[in-house]
This record gives sequence, C-alpha cells and structure tokens, in this order.
Amino acid sequence: MANKTSLSEYLAIFADRDSRVFLQERMLSILITTKDYDCRQLVHELHRQGEALALPFEILVGEDGTSAANLQKNITIEELQFCRRIIREKNVGRANMRNILGIEAKYPYLLFIDSDAVIEKPDFLACYIDAARDYEVVCGGLYHADTLKDKECTLRYKYEKRADKRRDAATRNQKPYDCFSTFNFLIRRELFLSIFFNSNITKYGYEDTLFGKELERRGSTIIHIENRLLHNGLESNEVYMHKIEQSISTLVSIEKELGPTPLLRTAHRLRRWHMAWFFTAAWKACNRLITKNLYGKHPSLTLFNIHKLGLYFSIKRRA
Repeated sequence: MANKTSLSEYLAIFADRDSRVFLQERMLSILITTKDYDCRQLVHELHRQGEALALPFEILVGEDGTSAANLQKNITIEELQFCRRIIREKNVGRANMRNILGIEAKYPYLLFIDSDAVIEKPDFLACYIDAARDYEVVCGGLYHADTLKDKECTLRYKYEKRADKRRDAATRNQKPYDCFSTFNFLIRRELFLSIFFNSNITKYGYEDTLFGKELERRGSTIIHIENRLLHNGLESNEVYMHKIEQSISTLVSIEKELGPTPLLRTAHRLRRWHMAWFFTAAWKACNRLITKNLYGKHPSLTLFNIHKLGLYFSIKRRA
C-alpha cells in the first residue's frame, strides 16, 4: 500500500525538484457529478487542498438534470479559479455524466467524487497523488457517520453501516476489482477513455460493477487505500426503495454482461432446485408486510435481501 504523504512533505518535494515532468504527470482533473445537491462545501475544500499542493488541477462539476433552484445555489462554484460547471438540463444518468466529464477533463489523472461526499482528511488529495505513482486506479473508499440524524433514512443507513465493516482498505484489497466503487476513485485518463461507463445504464445501479469487471479483464493495476470520504447523502426509506427497484431493473438488463453476483447466484440456485416459483409466490403474498417493515423505523436487512430477490424474479418475468 502506498505510504501516506503530508501536505508539508509534498510542498517540500515540489520545492526540491526542478522537474516539470514530476508535476505534469500528476496534473489532476477532479470530477463531481451531482443532481439537485448543494456541493459548494465539497468543492471549496478540494480547491483549498489543490492550491495548497501547488499542483496543476481543475474541478469540473457535472449538473445532471439539476433543478433551477439548485443550479442557482451551485453557481458560486464558478467564482473559484480552475472550477467550472457542465450542465445537462435533461438527466442523462450518472454513467453518462461521468463519461461527459472524463471527455471534458484536460489532465492526465481523473479523480471522480460523488457530490454528497464530505472530506474530513486535510491530506486527502496528497494521499491520492502519492498512490498514483505505481497504479492505474486508486480507490479511496467511503464510510458513514456513527449516528443517524434523519430517522426517515433507517434502511439505507442500516445497510451501509453493515457494509462499512468490510470497507477498510485491507479487506477491499482482497478482491480489488469486485470492491471497485465510483463514489471516490482516481484513474488515469487514458485508461478511462479506453473503457468509459456503460452508456446504456441511465438509471441507478451496477455501472461500477461492470467497470470493475472490465478493469479486471484488462489486468489494470488497482489498489485500495485508506482515503475514505464520509457519505452524507442518505435517502429516505421511500426514495431508497425506489432506487433499489431501479437497480434490479438495471441488473436484469445487463445480467449477461455482468456475470455472477450474490443475488444472481441465489436466484440461479433457486431455479436449479425448481423453487423460484414458490419463492416468488411467497414473496408476493408477504410483500405488503415486507414493505411495511422496510419503510419503518426498524427495517430488517434479511427482509431487504428477500425483497430484492423477489423484485428480481418479478422484473425478470416481465422482461
């Protein structure tokens, strides 16, 4: 794993080396996708760290179908040096918006960050630059607060906090391609432009899984480091349930490209046992009780997994 380098150490490096190549190889485009989210605080912190590193950088914010009110909020981003917004009035989806930003970017390294991230590390950018010396892709990871502020978001919070237990760098590096996440990662622009995210995925889900599999197929060098960002944009149970339905619909549409996932392996096992019909019937009969639990204050993650599997069989049958 790459060694941690502080801001002061990096400033010393830049002062000692009279090499344009050293700087040019690390010129950085920071790319943020957003939809109806105020990301000014995130951009300001990235801008502050970029300037402190004396590193050539730019920050591009992709507004993907953002409402007029939120467009107005984020307009002050353009007052910062090296920052600009790319606006798409019609929502094109996260995968396409990231592709657009990657094309618009001008520097050799691309750092993708979701707009609902919070930076709590003063050397966040420095850690990425240090790790990028030896790897084509560097994943920083994410985590969630210890306490839930909004009681309407219990399902997403409970799911993410369980996942956080497996999100340390050591665990992620055991299966580096499977653990690839678009929330917070750096990639060489040349590599990104040779892959792109799947432009057919216009709704929520699985663009990161496909991208990780393509990185593995190519043998791209990848490392996960402890450079996690706080995920601050948890949705209400109702919104999250809608997004899950979208993700299962996406899963069905790309199943052949995707290969086995935990949910698909379970579905295939039930088919082999000729139990898919029974499971689907039971899920439909209990669906009202299941969704009542998942919309409530104490959702069951076991019922959540059952619900996703039931959605898969239901959507698959209609496809």
